Amino acid sequence: MADQLRHLRDEIDAIDRELLKLVNTRANLAKQIGQFKKGLIYRPEREAQILEHLQKLNPGPMTKENVSRLFTEIMSLCRAMETPLTIAYLGPQGTFSEEAVLNRFGSTVTTLPCESIDEVFRAVESGVANHGIVPVENSNEGAVGKTLDLLLQTSLNVCGEIQLSIHQCLLAKHTDLKKIKKIYSHPQSLAQCHEWLNTNLPLTQVKRVVAASNAHAAMLAAEDKDVAAIASKKAAEVYKLSICAENIEDDPRNTTRFLVIGSQEISSSGKDKTSLAMSAKNVPGAVHELLSPLAQHGVSMSHLESRPSRASLWEYVFFVDILGHQQDKKIAKALEEIRQKATFLRILGSYPSA
Repeated sequence: MADQLRHLRDEIDAIDRELLKLVNTRANLAKQIGQFKKGLIYRPEREAQILEHLQKLNPGPMTKENVSRLFTEIMSLCRAMETPLTIAYLGPQGTFSEEAVLNRFGSTVTTLPCESIDEVFRAVESGVANHGIVPVENSNEGAVGKTLDLLLQTSLNVCGEIQLSIHQCLLAKHTDLKKIKKIYSHPQSLAQCHEWLNTNLPLTQVKRVVAASNAHAAMLAAEDKDVAAIASKKAAEVYKLSICAENIEDDPRNTTRFLVIGSQEISSSGKDKTSLAMSAKNVPGAVHELLSPLAQHGVSMSHLESRPSRASLWEYVFFVDILGHQQDKKIAKALEEIRQKATFLRILGSYPSA
């Protein structure tokens, strides 16, 4: 038994030495490629192609998700050897937005926590950050209006998307629910855990208070033993809190979609999405007329959201996601026809689909 165990460990050591050699070879090649990128360190379309290809090649026992996580970190390390990226996100540390940053860019980046979504946009617009991560919609609670409004006001492009499974935890300095007198959290998180809270910590016994973010709620819970917070496991680790209960969201499929914003335009990866913002004339049938080119050219629409226009009363801006890249022939033709019908059209960006 001891000899067999020693032999297996020797094999692992030999594989580790080979892995180290190969990763360093990859890093050297990445540095050479970086000389030809003309300042574009992050190429989401290329990284999406790499991850999809490796997932298809994966024979197991590693899961596709584990393969993606492993090679995201390897690419993160290689990118940092060219020029470290700075990524702005809705802070403070311990938010789901920070988790989305690590999910997409890996841990070898400089993170810049911001106090608001507005500040994330400003950090990228000013060049303080290379890219930003902003929440745009939740599967249960719908669109994040502030993000949609800011997309209309900025010259930045949508460079990517992340879909993050959201698992909420109840955090406190202890695990005794009877000692909790007040719960802080972001309003969306309070809504996502409404039924669990009604069953376990009803309003007649425990006050619910809105916080700017879940991480800020965790900071408040860390200061008062009578206070709890709804936040992530990461927040529990950062603010040294106990986990009173895990996965307290009412819907286990609860997912938040985040957008990557930046100044670059993204080439086709072969599996893309394009986001648009448009307005129709205020006449009967105008919206149907506006969207009809998509159907006529066989373009699939995956999402449609409306927001009140700031330009005029009772006029709306429609946010539309379509499958494919704006450079695809059928999409280019559809967009040209929409441009002729719309009172306003802006292509927010084409990017690899999550």
